[in-house]
Amino acid sequence: SENPSVTLFREYLRIDTVHPKPDYDAAVRFLERVGTELGLACQKVEVCQGRVVLILTWRGTNPRLRSILLNSHTDVVPVFEEHWTYPPFEAVKDSQGNIYARGAQDMKCISIQYLEAIRRLKTEGKSFARTIHLTFVPDEEVGGHKGMEMFVQRPEFKALNVGFAMDEGLASPSDTFSVFYGERSPWWIKVKCMGSPGHGSRFISNTAAEKMHKVINSFLAFRESEKQRLKSDSSLTLGDVTSLNMTMLEGGVSFNVVPSEMAASFDIRIPPTVDLKAFEEQVATWCRSAGDGVTYEFHQKCMDQHITSTEESDPWWKAFSGVCRDM
Repeated sequence: SENPSVTLFREYLRIDTVHPKPDYDAAVRFLERVGTELGLACQKVEVCQGRVVLILTWRGTNPRLRSILLNSHTDVVPVFEEHWTYPPFEAVKDSQGNIYARGAQDMKCISIQYLEAIRRLKTEGKSFARTIHLTFVPDEEVGGHKGMEMFVQRPEFKALNVGFAMDEGLASPSDTFSVFYGERSPWWIKVKCMGSPGHGSRFISNTAAEKMHKVINSFLAFRESEKQRLKSDSSLTLGDVTSLNMTMLEGGVSFNVVPSEMAASFDIRIPPTVDLKAFEEQVATWCRSAGDGVTYEFHQKCMDQHITSTEESDPWWKAFSGVCRDM
């Protein structure tokens, strides 16, 4: 009674591609099998050891034209299983049709949607002038440094001759879908605070914890101001404000020892409208204000603020939006 596309989706969800040890080989085998069933050409590019980009290609009638790229990633973020209704890699479907699995929205649903769209078009006997490529990349959830970042530097990517690309957005609970034409810049920052160590029975001066307290207060005060700005202005969406979350906290060796070093990590997403140099100076100011021995380092620092045109004069947008209006 289940639609075959849903069955395929659930099969993909059961492949455990969670960090820190994603089973990429199983995911590539699954996707390669589906691609072969659809009559798509398959190419595997190992960008570094254990990291393979899979390319499935539906060749166009005029392959000299710039191609269409449909991209998705195979990895998923870690899970806290004790907070789940069902095991995160069993793809349980309840009586209402809800499917529970890590990666269901981010972003294995998109991968299957791309494949099933091609299946439907092929079944209808459709063909297109432009070649359509599907790429399935690893390591997106940890920054893409051993995935897309390396792939775009290789001749295999340049040979795809890409003119227009679609990637992930957000799953929609209704029949209304949002089109995202820009991306907030992800910054992953680790702040380290050095201070005076000592015994836990004393009031040690200039401790790492005191400095960390000031750092966290500064970062989270900014978080609250952006949260309130989003809440108070109905014209704003999440993409218009900077989100900030403290995601890791490190330090200490024993209950009775004041540590000499503490660290906090922050996940920050900055809109394309924000001056990135000015924002970094703000981060530096927060750290300086916390005291001496406070430093920060980037584990990810995206500086590309390019936005895709949504003007009717843009041929790609005109073609895409025109079809959406027709539907």
